[in-house]
Order: sequence, then C-alpha cells, then structure tokens
Amino acid sequence: MNIRNVLLLGLCSLIPGALFADFQYDEMTQVTGGSIVSMAKFASHFSKDARSITDPVNSTILVKGNRMARISPESTEIIDLDKETITTIYTDKKTYTVVTFQEMKQAMEEAMKKAQEQQASKQPAPQTTNNTPPPEMKFDVKVTNTGATKDVAGLAAKESILKMTMQAKDRQSGQTGNIAMANDMWMAPEIPGYEEVRDFNKRFAIKMGEMMAGTLPSFKSAMPAMQPGMMSGMSDMVKEMSKLQGVPVSQTMRMGTTADGAPLPAASEAPLPKSNGPSAGDIAGQAATNATNAAANDASATAENKVASHMGGFGNVATSLGGFGGFHKKKKDPAQDQPQPASSGQAGAAGANQNFAVLMESTTQMTKYSSASVDSVRFGVPAGYTRVQADIQKKQPQQ
Repeated sequence: MNIRNVLLLGLCSLIPGALFADFQYDEMTQVTGGSIVSMAKFASHFSKDARSITDPVNSTILVKGNRMARISPESTEIIDLDKETITTIYTDKKTYTVVTFQEMKQAMEEAMKKAQEQQASKQPAPQTTNNTPPPEMKFDVKVTNTGATKDVAGLAAKESILKMTMQAKDRQSGQTGNIAMANDMWMAPEIPGYEEVRDFNKRFAIKMGEMMAGTLPSFKSAMPAMQPGMMSGMSDMVKEMSKLQGVPVSQTMRMGTTADGAPLPAASEAPLPKSNGPSAGDIAGQAATNATNAAANDASATAENKVASHMGGFGNVATSLGGFGGFHKKKKDPAQDQPQPASSGQAGAAGANQNFAVLMESTTQMTKYSSASVDSVRFGVPAGYTRVQADIQKKQPQQ
C-alpha cells in the first residue's frame, strides 16, 4: 500500500468523528394529575417518598460524538456506540453497572425462547381451568395535527396529538376493556443543533438493529401467534408516527382506561380538574368494598370449579355459559347505576364524554439548548464508585 492510500485511509477514519458536533439541553418532567396523584396525597401522611411523587425531575441530556448521557439527580445513563455499552450510574448508592449490547441481545433471545417454549407446550398462562380462550387484542394508533399554535419558551410550536389504544375483548361475553395513552405534543419546526440528538438516535437504532438481526425473525414469528393484532398495530404506528414533524419541546402524556374502544382524550381536549385527593374515610370505605367483592368472587369461582369438576362435561358447558345460578358474578355496586361525579381521573371539558379514567398525567418540557462543547469528563464514572451487576446480568447463565 503506497503512502497516498495510507493517508486516504487515515483521513476516512477521522471523518465520521469530525462530522459530529456536541449538543445539550435540559428536560423537566413532572407528574401533574390522575389517580396516582390523589393516592399519593393520601399516602404522603405516612411516607415521605409518596410526598415527592409530584416533584419535578430535572435532567440534562448530552451528546458528544458517539456518546449520549442522560443525567438526573439520582442516576446517569451513558450510551457508548463505539464500546457498545450502556452504563448506569446510581448517585445515592455510589455504584454503577455496565451492560453490553451483546448482553441485551442475549436477554432478548432468552425471553423469545421462553415465549416460544410456552407456546409449544400448549399450556399458555392465560388459559384457565375451564379452557377459557385468551382475550382478543386490538391495537389502534392515530396522530392528529390539530393546527393549533402557541409559544413554548420563545419557540413557535404546533400541536400534534398521538393516541394509542389497546383493547381487550372477551371472546365469550363480548365485553371489552381498554388501556389507552394520549400524548399532547407541541412541536417546534427545528432547533439549531438538535439534529445531533436525532442522528445519534438513528445510529443507535441501526446499531441495535444489526445486533438483533438474528433475533427479530423469531420475534416476528412469535408475536402473531401470541397476539395476531399486535403486528398490524405496530405497522400502523410506523405510518402514523411519520406525521410528526419537528421537535417535541413540550408534551403532556396521559395513561388510563376508556370504555367501548374510545381513545383517551388529550390534555387540550379535556383538562383535568384540580383535586385535593380522597379523604381517609373514602380510601377505607373503597378498600372495604373492594375486599368484600374480591372475597365473594374468589369464593364463587372456587365453588363453580368444584361443581364443574364433579359434573364432568356438562359442568364445563354450564360454566362456559355463565356459571351455575349466578356463580362467578361480580357483586354489583348500586352506586354504579348513578351518574358518577367528576374526579381527578374522570373529568374533562364541560359537556364532554367522561367515560374514561386517567391513571397518570405527566408533563415534559425542553429548555436550555446549547451547541457548546461538552466536557468528556461528564461521560465517565466518578472516582470511588463500585461496579455491580445489572439485573439482566444476574439472570443470564454464566458462560
């Protein structure tokens, strides 16, 4: 190899690093509503940890070449694409873990293996003693660009709402239940330097995709067998996410439940009222009601199974048709027949459909964007910290 080729090869090896610039920004996340807030206010009388659930969490995100760090008061996570590692530093314990991409791949392969073994055994966990089929799952994803605009920390932003709903339908009764998410996002057209974050995430995704190449076929083949609706839902998600344009400088995300397959309303569509939380009497009364209902259900289910086992095939048929004389029927609360008042988890704009419950609402806002040089020291483990095993390393077999 002549000197010219040597110089060209050396130059090429330097170009990728030279193209990367530094970038950093701050992020504030805070739990702002939902049932979890009401419960935390009650629990705060007994636990100091519960009092902090609504405190804002401030983080700093740093990107320098092929490294990204997310620094918060309690921990720091560092992704290194060159070393193919994820380092997590725990400030309060003065410990840290280092997990390689290869170990992450191995953990996923083990999970897929167990799922396939369970499927092959023909004894899936959801099956009950009376061979009740697992529920039918349906996933729905929708992105709406509302056209609304507002100023967010000096940036002109447009509103986009992402809604995801997972519906479970009982194959026998036809009854449905939903778990839903709604993310109300305000998107800025562009932030100078933020492309470094976006490009890092793309490189990380490509790197992980290459690592998981051998695992993904098994994953794709296993998912339809477990839940046929999942793969179509994931495909729809990719299509809908392409509608999001810009940088989400402010977000309000909700998680909760809805009825009849309806999506969860976004924060701008149905703001939650302020709540002082339930009283001690409310909590005790509801706990007693729940305990009574649970005991009645357990007793009736046990009796039903015993009768069915003694009656053979006829017992199984009777069970599948709804039980014997009302066995396994959930005790109905008379209050359910009355209109329910709005609470921290069941309210919206005046006149809006309140047939939903918000379990948690949180807000996230980005600030302090900077393209200034980031000190490499911030990507290192502080002196005196002890390395320990991560959870996935404890579960994996020793080589």
